[in-house]
Amino acid sequence: MSYFWNLLKNLDRTLLFLPLCFAVISIIMIGSTAYEGSFVINRAIIVQAAAYVIGFLVMGLVVFMDYKYFENFEKALYIFSILFLLCVYVPGLGVVQYGARGWLDLKVVFLQPAEVVKISFVLIFANYLSKNRENLYSFKALIKAGLYMAPFVLLIILQKDLGNALVFCVIAGLMIFVAGVDGRLYGKVLGGALLATPIMYRFMASHQKERIDAFLHPNNLGLAGNYQVWHSKVAIGSGGFWGKGLFQGTQKELNFLPVAESDFIFAVIVEELGLIGGLFIILLYAIFLYRILKIASNAKDTYGSLIVFGIFAMFAFQIFENIGMTMGLMPVTGITLPFISSGGSSVVTNMIALGLVLNVGIRSKVINF
Repeated sequence: MSYFWNLLKNLDRTLLFLPLCFAVISIIMIGSTAYEGSFVINRAIIVQAAAYVIGFLVMGLVVFMDYKYFENFEKALYIFSILFLLCVYVPGLGVVQYGARGWLDLKVVFLQPAEVVKISFVLIFANYLSKNRENLYSFKALIKAGLYMAPFVLLIILQKDLGNALVFCVIAGLMIFVAGVDGRLYGKVLGGALLATPIMYRFMASHQKERIDAFLHPNNLGLAGNYQVWHSKVAIGSGGFWGKGLFQGTQKELNFLPVAESDFIFAVIVEELGLIGGLFIILLYAIFLYRILKIASNAKDTYGSLIVFGIFAMFAFQIFENIGMTMGLMPVTGITLPFISSGGSSVVTNMIALGLVLNVGIRSKVINF
């Protein structure tokens, strides 16, 4: 009992408090996107609230399961993850949404396997890298690491979900870097990957090419995505310093913003709460990421450190991509704003990820008797 009490005392209270802030902001702003003279508790709000309740419960369970336990299930987790990603091709179960065949219709809710697999991938890849850390000084070792992660990225690309494929690549890239790979070799491989981008472009789906073209030609409103991004920038700019007022945004009310409750929710926040509101959200995320980095640097072993760095990469890229997308600084990929965008799968996954971070954090401090 004293062991678990020691664990509880070492919980990062800031990382417990911030999700509560995000939950309140999320539900209010999702409600704003459906506001019609009064606050309406619609299905999106109910699903989001339920996801947070489930998320906090699951996070509590994850915190008390020693993360070292997952080291014993690398192969099982790998097979499960691949099979779970393949479930989207099961007739009657897998469905197409937002141009991607990456969803499961569970009748009550839609579940996105790629969101769940992000967590298992971090655990699997952290285990692989920690066991092969001494060999990460050759091109051959990097190729092996790339082949190890390749099935995940390829399956998600085949589902036409470029956004999540990029998230997996960023997670793997940062984890390989912090595992101790030779810096010069890493730079050469990264440079080669960037040079190969034009070749990768040729094999992208048509809607993915359209998004890239739109990003490269932002003033061409005839290209898919630019019209919505233009309205997103109008919403952000029209918010001014203090905003138009909560529930008073016009771009979402006139349906100019697509999926305002999800992809472009940051534009809704800034239009209604102004620059000060947008900066407040960014400040919360900055504190959130800083606390995660602190836990990663203080982890008691390589495996735990790699887990937290992988989760840090997941959150940091999604935050940067989503906010950048609403401003036209990044291509439109459909990546949601962590904890705030509408989406049950995303919220539960984020809470599980946070549970793993807290798990590593408390065990880097606790004293075993």
